[in-house]
Amino acid sequence: MTYYDKNALKLSHAHMKAHIKPGNTVIDATAGKGRDTLLLSELVGENGHVYAFDIQKDAIDATTQLLDTHNRKNVTLLLGSHEKMKNHVQKANAIVFNFGFLPGGDHSIFSHSETSIRAIDAALDILTEDGFVSLCIYYGGDTGFAERDAILTHLEALDQKKYTVMLQSFYNRKNCPPLFAIIEKNR
Repeated sequence: MTYYDKNALKLSHAHMKAHIKPGNTVIDATAGKGRDTLLLSELVGENGHVYAFDIQKDAIDATTQLLDTHNRKNVTLLLGSHEKMKNHVQKANAIVFNFGFLPGGDHSIFSHSETSIRAIDAALDILTEDGFVSLCIYYGGDTGFAERDAILTHLEALDQKKYTVMLQSFYNRKNCPPLFAIIEKNR
């Protein structure tokens, strides 16, 4: 595999495609424009289910439109914070996050480290034995660095006996390239 044509999102999608199976229950913790939700819906197939969260109605509307265009019916969209995912889902095989703000949306609305860390912890609580949590960490701007640093500090502190955390960075790329992280539950 070469990396010159990759980015955090492409790495996340490759991991999803390699590990999500038909019939799985998965969560798109940050629905955004719905692209990850659509991919997850296709990967879990008709017998699987996707729960997608977002705090912005615009994001839920965009995701609804994309799913309708592709006739996807195996998704439950939830307008609300991803930190409340345990109120809606008991177990999930994969939980996918994109931290930052809605592309093309209001940049004054963005994820915050406090709720993001609570959401990561909620994801770990409902993660199945063979599951994973995928994180694309978009940073920069006025608040992104603080959230990035808080998330990385939290990931570093996770119990290594329970979880394995892998972090990938495009270290020599300019303009705050997003980071990609995977958390797996140790067996």
